Amino acid sequence: MPMVTVDKAALFKELGRDFTTEEFEDLCFEFGIELDEDTTDQDRPIVDGKREPPQLKIDIPANRYDLLCFEGIALMLNVYLGRKSFPNYRLVPPASGRLEKIIVKEETARIRPYVSGAILRNITFDKARYDSFISLQDKLHQNLARQRTLVSIGTHDLDTIKGPFTYEALPPKDIRFIPLNQTQEMDGEQLMTFYEKDKHLGRYLHIIRDSPVYPVIYDSNRVVCSLPPIINGDHSKITLDTKNVFIEITATDKTKLEIVNKIMVTMFSLYTAEPFTVEPVEIVSEHNGESRVVPDLTPRSTQAEVAYINQCCGLNLSAEEIAQLLKKMAYNARPSETPGLIDVDIPPTRADVLHQADIMEDVAVAYGYNELPRSFPSKSGTIAAPLPVNKLTDIVRTEAAMAGWTEVLPLILCSHDENFAWLNRHDDGNTAVKLANPKTQEFQVVRTSLVPGLLKTIRENKKHAVPIKIFEVSDVAFKDLSLERKSRNERRFAAAWYGKTSGFEVVHGLLDRIMAMMKSSFIVGEEGLQNAAVNDSTYWIEELDDPMYFAGHGASVHVRIGGKHHVIGSFGILHPTVLEKYDLKYPVSVLEINIEVFL
Repeated sequence: MPMVTVDKAALFKELGRDFTTEEFEDLCFEFGIELDEDTTDQDRPIVDGKREPPQLKIDIPANRYDLLCFEGIALMLNVYLGRKSFPNYRLVPPASGRLEKIIVKEETARIRPYVSGAILRNITFDKARYDSFISLQDKLHQNLARQRTLVSIGTHDLDTIKGPFTYEALPPKDIRFIPLNQTQEMDGEQLMTFYEKDKHLGRYLHIIRDSPVYPVIYDSNRVVCSLPPIINGDHSKITLDTKNVFIEITATDKTKLEIVNKIMVTMFSLYTAEPFTVEPVEIVSEHNGESRVVPDLTPRSTQAEVAYINQCCGLNLSAEEIAQLLKKMAYNARPSETPGLIDVDIPPTRADVLHQADIMEDVAVAYGYNELPRSFPSKSGTIAAPLPVNKLTDIVRTEAAMAGWTEVLPLILCSHDENFAWLNRHDDGNTAVKLANPKTQEFQVVRTSLVPGLLKTIRENKKHAVPIKIFEVSDVAFKDLSLERKSRNERRFAAAWYGKTSGFEVVHGLLDRIMAMMKSSFIVGEEGLQNAAVNDSTYWIEELDDPMYFAGHGASVHVRIGGKHHVIGSFGILHPTVLEKYDLKYPVSVLEINIEVFL
């Protein structure tokens, strides 16, 4: 959950009264947010020679983008408490009647195709408002915009630049400007080098760095406003004295683009000379002549069923009563001409409302969760039971532990080399699920075998007395393009023996014990297979030529269940080169089988 820090005295002033910590905590709970911390009684830091005033740290649900700033929290709590009605946000064109334009060049489709914008005229900033304005941008970048990969926001002092603006995509060398808070002009390539070690901006460079063209926004005098999603130009930076703010937003996701635009302008249009007014901007696509006016602040209209809301909440409210409750949550609601329905206008700040279930939840909040009737269900539609694969896992786990083996729980992610090269295995490119942007080299792929985790565990514990006998029962993952998620899990059992002798016979014995517990009988040779009943569960082993194992010391495990033949895994003594990669000096025997075939 995102956390928003607000000035305690300023918020209570907006709410019209002082609250004790307990009272405000209760208010937050009733509204659906959470007071995480009140710093009143703490030793607060000194800023600019003054002690920081008491702060309230509030946890906000991740989908409530309208509560990510002081302005949004104060507005919605005032509406909830009945002190204010929800504002009527309006688009007001400039006195000249000519809207500012952002002209989109066709080349932008190659990297960041969407753009939007708006203007806040005659706005009044002070230090607190300015800090909140910048903080909201940062929180939207981290949350909804997914670290600027989906959306990035640029804000500019409109009085320092001149429209119409153009949104272009040019080679890095062709883009030259002075970045925000710098004094030296740079081109795109120089800028990437300059910021690659910057703690704040360095993490965003990868978004466009390898592209042949970079997105850039110019004004009519070819002044660079911004290089999205990295940094704005210094020429148009906003200050406390800025009166007219030009907001430009670029994106790879059109839906999130407009959500961010609406949140930015609705939150801070409060401070314009005529509150809650926004000057729209026209977006013109040069290559096809299409245009649109943004932002669209028209409330979305939908309907909700009275019976559905009452059934979910355990209430018996009329349409009129539900409509009154919804007004506490900033909706404009009224009974529909169609009996049993409510017409609901969803405000432009509530992008999280997607279904009547969301409206029902807000009715419950407005009514009061603690006031909802409590009852036990008359009957239950389900009976709790473990999944069959988990039940089988627990059985196998218990048997291995009772045989004297110790369970371990390695990580499911590993390096590419650990999963393939270190086991003398080749990656065909169609097996492992790979991470697109791994944090470290240790977490490059989702493991396709449990063996690397066992060997790494032994490596980290090899100073302990030998033999070391460990096992794991867990999932591995494989690519599977036939499935919607493009991957599948497989539950496996694996064990490893590490000692002064190979322990091959011990691992073989563990296999026999596990198979006996699975009620699968061991057979020898073709004659044994022919004599076994077709529907009996039987297993046998065959010599295996696998470079992971010492030559002549590996075997594959075969089972026949219900007349169907499966190769479920293998066991053997690991090859010395594998031991060398994992820095192990004694022999290791391993066993790995797929246990899902027994379900």
